[in-house]
Amino acid sequence: MLAKITSGAVVGLDSVPITVEVDIASQGLPSFTIVGLPDKAVEESKERVRAAIKNSGADFPPKRITVNLAPADLPKEGPAYDLPIALGILVASGQLPGDFSDSLFFGELSLDGSLRYTNGILPQAMLASAEGLKKLFVPSVNAKEAAVIRGVQAFPVENLISLFNHLSSLKKIKAYPHTAINFELDSQSEFDMKDIRGQETAKRALEIAAAGGHNVLMKGPPGAGKTLLARTFPSILPSLTFEEAIEITKIYSVLGNLANEPIIRKRPFRSPHHTASAVGLIGGGSHPKPGEISLAHRGVLFLDEFPEFPRFVLESLRAPLEDGFVTVSRAQGSIRFPANFVLIAASNPCPCGFLGDNRRNCTCAPGQIIRYQKRLSGPILDRIDIHLEIPAVKMEKLTADFESESSKTVRTRVQKARELALRRFKKTGIFSNAQMRSKDVKEICKLSSDSLDLLRRAIVTMKLSARGYIRVLKISRTIADLEDSESILSHHVAESLQYRPRIEL
Repeated sequence: MLAKITSGAVVGLDSVPITVEVDIASQGLPSFTIVGLPDKAVEESKERVRAAIKNSGADFPPKRITVNLAPADLPKEGPAYDLPIALGILVASGQLPGDFSDSLFFGELSLDGSLRYTNGILPQAMLASAEGLKKLFVPSVNAKEAAVIRGVQAFPVENLISLFNHLSSLKKIKAYPHTAINFELDSQSEFDMKDIRGQETAKRALEIAAAGGHNVLMKGPPGAGKTLLARTFPSILPSLTFEEAIEITKIYSVLGNLANEPIIRKRPFRSPHHTASAVGLIGGGSHPKPGEISLAHRGVLFLDEFPEFPRFVLESLRAPLEDGFVTVSRAQGSIRFPANFVLIAASNPCPCGFLGDNRRNCTCAPGQIIRYQKRLSGPILDRIDIHLEIPAVKMEKLTADFESESSKTVRTRVQKARELALRRFKKTGIFSNAQMRSKDVKEICKLSSDSLDLLRRAIVTMKLSARGYIRVLKISRTIADLEDSESILSHHVAESLQYRPRIEL
């Protein structure tokens, strides 16, 4: 007898439909074979399924069992096919009647028949919705995640026995209610802008970066507050939209990093060490997985000690910074991972860190300084929108009894500016000014005659590249949004130019 059960395979960050075909032949010696390009984990499911069926009180047929995971030319990996294979065997052996063509099954089995936490549930829920399937059967610990997607009933399955009883109409499993998500940020944060003494220029620049999604490079002596500013940056970022949250959650779901949350509610903050490999940062591997830049999607990637990262690792950031995604190519094909993040980089001006400091003398030789600064190539620096010089904080500001604006106050302005941009880019897939394409810049960033004259002079004196010119316009648009100004005025352009390096690289 032949049984067909619908499941899904995660390819990159998306899921494609898989038909688990189970055939039980009465002739031939007893065997259990899985075909369809299974990996080691899928091959080992034979023993898990055999034990789970027996320990659940069902009969494992001592016959020739053949399982085909179709389409057969797509590599299958992971233990998530345990549940559909076990169900297919029960149907093909006549122990479980019924038609399950409107359902998708996904989950790893334990030897006692219970279902374990399984990665990649959210892509399966999205697949079921796209394919018009009404029911999704997943491990009970994953049900809250699956219930995020509307239009699909997510059924929490504790074990194989409860699923058998449900499909036999002996004892129904209640569908998990739709998971309502609140994206409002918590009022309390570990870091707050009001606790940072001095550095008013840097805080203003970070507000602009948060409102427009612009990249920032901070350069200054040790102890000036670069790391503190970077770690405070997430506290002023706007709330996630539902679309952004789904994009982020898919990445964390595939990697199994969701913990107890059904969906990511806050923008991610990733801070890899400078010893990170190119694969760890960009993504890849024999079975390509997302890297740190994808884990920072729609959030922040903080690279402290920026010049200490290997040169080839930094150069691999060029395309993601420009495109907002990274394509990992292997012999069997290519996979695209999203990587639209805000880069916050911190660097010392020289190896000792005190070049240009008025209080301490630099002890580095000129050759050391040149070699240190040359670790950052011109193309990488050109892709960073805002360049900041972070001076050491003066004693008067450190000891002054004065509090600056809180993160909550700054975030209110940032949220207002970001909502203005979202209305402007409605139905375009763009979420911030930094994502504008050249044609968008031409349509949206129109300048007055005074602003245009100022920018023309800056192109000559600052030797702006074409990319630098576009980035100045994007930052000017963000500054205008923070002031709720429809037009880009000359003082918006003037402030934007201050955040470019003096000599364009």
